[in-house]
Amino acid sequence: MELEAKLHEIRKPIMVLGTSSGAGKSLTVTAICRILKNLGEEPIPFKGQNMSNNAWVDWEGGEMAYSQALQAFACGINPSAEMNPILLKPQGNSISEVIHLGKSIGTTTAQNYYKDWFIPGWEVIKKSLKSIYERNPNCRLIIEGAGSPVEMNLIHRDLTNLRVAKYLNANCILVTDIERGGVFAQIIGTLELMKPEEKKLIKGIIINRFRGDLSLFEDGKKWIENKTQIPVIGIIPWLNDSFPPEDSLDLIEKKSLSKNPEIKVGIIKLPSISNFSDFDPLENEETILIEWIRKSQNLTKYDFIILPGSKQTIKDQIFLENSGLSQDIRDYSNNDGNIIGICGGLQMLGTTLEDPYFKEGSKNYSEQKIKGIGLLPLKTTFFKKKLTRQINSKSIWPCQSEINGFEIHNGQTVLDGIQSSLKINPIFEDSDLGWYKENNKGGTIAGTYIHGIFENDSWRAQYINLIRKSKNLPILNKKSISYKEKRQSIIDNLANEFHKHLNLKSFLS
Repeated sequence: MELEAKLHEIRKPIMVLGTSSGAGKSLTVTAICRILKNLGEEPIPFKGQNMSNNAWVDWEGGEMAYSQALQAFACGINPSAEMNPILLKPQGNSISEVIHLGKSIGTTTAQNYYKDWFIPGWEVIKKSLKSIYERNPNCRLIIEGAGSPVEMNLIHRDLTNLRVAKYLNANCILVTDIERGGVFAQIIGTLELMKPEEKKLIKGIIINRFRGDLSLFEDGKKWIENKTQIPVIGIIPWLNDSFPPEDSLDLIEKKSLSKNPEIKVGIIKLPSISNFSDFDPLENEETILIEWIRKSQNLTKYDFIILPGSKQTIKDQIFLENSGLSQDIRDYSNNDGNIIGICGGLQMLGTTLEDPYFKEGSKNYSEQKIKGIGLLPLKTTFFKKKLTRQINSKSIWPCQSEINGFEIHNGQTVLDGIQSSLKINPIFEDSDLGWYKENNKGGTIAGTYIHGIFENDSWRAQYINLIRKSKNLPILNKKSISYKEKRQSIIDNLANEFHKHLNLKSFLS
């Protein structure tokens, strides 16, 4: 039987819409997922279409947005690409990679996307919803919208907001960010632009990120309710969360949580940075301060440098060379510096990057062969097939330990025989997952394809101790705090704060 015929039988979905991008939809969904799990329900997150280069790989090798993976963790379940059936990964120049149900199926321009992909996109969304309900008939979907639901130039081809809400007859919550200002206009304007049948779906309003005494907004709450005839179900205070931003632009606003840092880490802010959630475990280390590097400078103030993943490795390597950062990194290495590259960062640390099939971009703005930074004797060639998989391996350096993570990359990296003098060693028993080299004067250069490497507590602790030893700091012998347990604790705290200020009773009937 088709899902449409069974909608009256399922638990009423809850959908979180926003008055704008960045209103707080992702964290609201995360909080609601954990609240409902604690109440004994079976919540499952869903976002029909997401646009992000911060990705996760599920246990079947399917790509999905990290925000939906995080929401799945909040539900106490394994992430699945069905929870985010369409993922668009921007590549620059208004071009995005299109991923359906975890698999890359091509690229498109912003101009052609809805002409070519609207119908297939809606079909894959319905397919995912049907599959979720077939396997989890007692679940309650907690659905996240995207941006604003009333972008009037796009609303007729919107795949992930009101179309999904109407299809499932979901109870919708409208979230607005008071920190941005103009909260009354945001709410009223959004509702006024909805059709009557759409507006009827909005069952509650959340005022997010309120600073100060919540009672001071009581008159504002009454005004909104009188004007809209929709209850304000929550006024959420400003929360000092440590969740990864959805958009790399938000990295500028992200502040380190460390109050007494002993180690300073510099992360290169690449124009096409991806998978920046890789560094969340470091953000939560009390002794570490993270700074983002966006321009050429003397790097000697940092105890180690991270070259993160990239959606366009060749383009970002050209940026590093043209900006002077490549030379800064080489100078840092020659000055006993410690460097680690992840995925695209690993590729850039090598000697050569070749793109014979222009997988890194069109012929108009990509180059087929360029030099890397040249600190590791590695050659990367970008082939047609993309590799996405979960990883279970064992590390050899800087310690022997079990390693979990995932790979997402184009490109195969092999030892460059021409640079055989630059001797390197494998980091893992699976030797193609990463390499390291010790400098003659001190310091190490390392690179790995494993996203989530710092989530491995023993490995992270030993790498940090390696850095501490180089600074003549005492070795930390206490057992490293489990990052996964820390993440669960953060989700619990988020849910508890939301629960204090959020009335969901009417949504659970």
